[in-house]
Amino acid sequence: MAACMRFTRRVWQSFVTNKGHDAQCFPNLQILRAVPGQVEVSLKLEQYNTHGGLILSLTDTLGSLAVASKGHYMTGVSTDIGTSFVRPAGRVGDTLHAKAVLTGLGKQLAYTRVDFTNPSGDLVAYGYHTKYIGKSSSHSENVKFSEDGETVLEGEDKGVV
Repeated sequence: MAACMRFTRRVWQSFVTNKGHDAQCFPNLQILRAVPGQVEVSLKLEQYNTHGGLILSLTDTLGSLAVASKGHYMTGVSTDIGTSFVRPAGRVGDTLHAKAVLTGLGKQLAYTRVDFTNPSGDLVAYGYHTKYIGKSSSHSENVKFSEDGETVLEGEDKGVV
């Protein structure tokens, strides 16, 4: 497994371990792919998570994981977030897919976009997320990946928790 994928999954596990919102709303989130600046996930729709608020919550979390995919262990705080709903995401039992992309990363702010698709591949919603990363940019557990995300060039590769 590539270093970027291991690191991104480790950050996700830290979210779940904190037993906050992520653990309550989508504990079964599956990270399918993580390369620097991009994360792809899937989530089975359950009775408890078919509300539109799920998309906004996922935009928040997946925006954070897109930042993590660039080696940031602490992913900052939200400064702006929003979603647009295109069509129903599906029914209970369907699998929702999402792709989060880091569209910009500066010294203070990170910008992400998340596209959500149904099992047929149709766009059902999209979101954007801006994060203040100024103080988290120097966290001791941050790493730097090779361009392809296969190896850690700087920092410690701790693997999956």
